[in-house]
Amino acid sequence: MIVTNNDKVYEKFKDDYSIYYKECSFREILLYIRDRIHEGHLLLTHPLSSSIKPNETPYKSVLISDDIKGLDYKSLMIIENAIMTYDKFKKDKDFTVQLTDKIIDDFKMVDLSIIENAVL
Repeated sequence: MIVTNNDKVYEKFKDDYSIYYKECSFREILLYIRDRIHEGHLLLTHPLSSSIKPNETPYKSVLISDDIKGLDYKSLMIIENAIMTYDKFKKDKDFTVQLTDKIIDDFKMVDLSIIENAVL
């Protein structure tokens, strides 16, 4: 299952993959993933993959398992640490550049490229 807040990812994969798409913040995506991990889904890609810091981009796509196995503590630790890292970056290094349509599109394309490499 792909969990994303990126409409480009949704449009590319909606017909071929189970996908959860919601227009929301990066942090809300992390929290949604954490809740799915508590239900027993496994984290299949790292939630902080890429060299773009979580306070610099509003978009995130993560691959988790479709099936429910039981609570995986490694997945839980990774997602909890990702949430803490996100919060630390937002608190300590607020990125305040005005996001133009071009910059937003670039961030969407980077996120799409990362998830494409994970699933294809």
